[in-house]
Amino acid sequence: MKQFHPPIQLETARLILRPWKASDLEPFAQLNADPDVMRHFPAPLSKIESDALAERIQSFISKNGWGFWAVELKQNQQFIGFTGLHHQPEQFDFSPCTEIGWRYAKQHWHQGYATEAAQACLDFAFQQLDLNEVVAFTATTNTPSEKVMQRIGMHYVKNFIHPKVDSEHPLAEHLLYSIERPTE
Repeated sequence: MKQFHPPIQLETARLILRPWKASDLEPFAQLNADPDVMRHFPAPLSKIESDALAERIQSFISKNGWGFWAVELKQNQQFIGFTGLHHQPEQFDFSPCTEIGWRYAKQHWHQGYATEAAQACLDFAFQQLDLNEVVAFTATTNTPSEKVMQRIGMHYVKNFIHPKVDSEHPLAEHLLYSIERPTE
């Protein structure tokens, strides 16, 4: 797994994807506590759980130079969520793999930010990390996230039961999408 030091920062037309700052913790906790944002996850997160997640994410970035980057708007430097890549060494039957994922505050939905940031992450994955494939997955109920996967060129692979969600839980069944490195 390639590492980059100092950590990578990506830019798009409207966004900056960067390592996390202490000032991101409060808005991140707010979005993780929002039942609408978290409706495709087992439960909203407490402030303590949200801060711990941000710490794990930033620790991965500090170690590898890439990961689930904090996303801010270029126009006003406002934190709006995260998008990025994460290595999954053994959790799934399709591991090892590198996943792409995103989560945004509700007021920033339906503006193309997830698609814009995810495309920049895919470009990084294939051009800088030299990955051959990137996967994404979500609960079968999460149609908006599935549409982002499709917009960035990913293709449906299969349904699966997420190993960290009780098999009887309504969110246990997930969709797996994949995209391969473009041929030159």
